[in-house]
Amino acid sequence: MPRRREVTKREILPDPKYNSVQVARFINSLLRKGKKSIAEGIMYGAFDLIEQKTKDNPVEVFEKAFDNVKPIIEVKSRRVGGATYQVPTEVPARRRNSLAIRWLINSAKGRSEKTMLEKLAGEFVDAANNRGAAVKKKEDTHKMAEANKAFAHYRF
Repeated sequence: MPRRREVTKREILPDPKYNSVQVARFINSLLRKGKKSIAEGIMYGAFDLIEQKTKDNPVEVFEKAFDNVKPIIEVKSRRVGGATYQVPTEVPARRRNSLAIRWLINSAKGRSEKTMLEKLAGEFVDAANNRGAAVKKKEDTHKMAEANKAFAHYRF
């Protein structure tokens, strides 16, 4: 973090196929070693697979999954008098989105399907139906915050 000026947030252009900024941000997080065309192929292939499986609009399924994975509250470590407390704090909007993206990608990588686009499509469908590893991660985060509600007065 700079001491003087605030860092300006980069404006992300919407993706060319679905005209969605959220999809573009997800593609940018999905890419490895600058291979954006491969990341787009994986994402759009997953969307085609979702459309074949569920007969729904894949962007709507993606957005529903994304909303189901976003955390509302998390715990942060706070040191008070030699002891470290897990203090529940509300998650800012940008961090909420980035955590949801990270959790969806990591839980898709951990699935047992063969290709990444199958894994991603399966995770999106599961998250849209409030199942899957990414939704479990969110629920675990909320449970942790609920369990440490007694330390909320240490909030900074």
